[in-house]
Amino acid sequence: MEVMVRNLQVRLGALLAVLLLIGGIATAGAQHTDKRGRKYKAPPPTSRLEVTVLRDTDAKPIENAAIIFHPMLNGKDEGNMELKSNEDGKAVIDVLPTGNMVRVQIIAKGFQTYGGDYQIDRDQMALEVRMKRPGEQYSVYMPHAADEKDQKAKQSKSDEKKDSDKPADSPKPN
Repeated sequence: MEVMVRNLQVRLGALLAVLLLIGGIATAGAQHTDKRGRKYKAPPPTSRLEVTVLRDTDAKPIENAAIIFHPMLNGKDEGNMELKSNEDGKAVIDVLPTGNMVRVQIIAKGFQTYGGDYQIDRDQMALEVRMKRPGEQYSVYMPHAADEKDQKAKQSKSDEKKDSDKPADSPKPN
């Protein structure tokens, strides 16, 4: 019986020694100072941009207008993000990198499409955009007041040029 107890004690001691050895190796690896893989790079500081979309005629908010943000880095488009305006005509985005340029495009049903470039230089910015109704279509087959003025101006310039091209009247030899 004593032999069995001693065998059991030896086996338990060996098992305990193996477990301690495995635990020591695991903790020694955790304290290793050389890091492998990618280093953590903090994200760039971001700005909050609030866009308000209003009608040009009565300054009422336009609901459900698509507001598309194109962040630009060194003149190159870095993708886009789209938001819809709420019932107050507002949309807020807070993930635009500070110091970069952003192209804002607004599309609303029944209004002209708007586009503009803005420099994001502060941590909070607000834009107010007034959307206009579409104008009359331009046709080359119909006369326009501006075209008629241009034609008259060109005609008067060509008449002056024709007069200046003529040689001066010289006296006739007798």
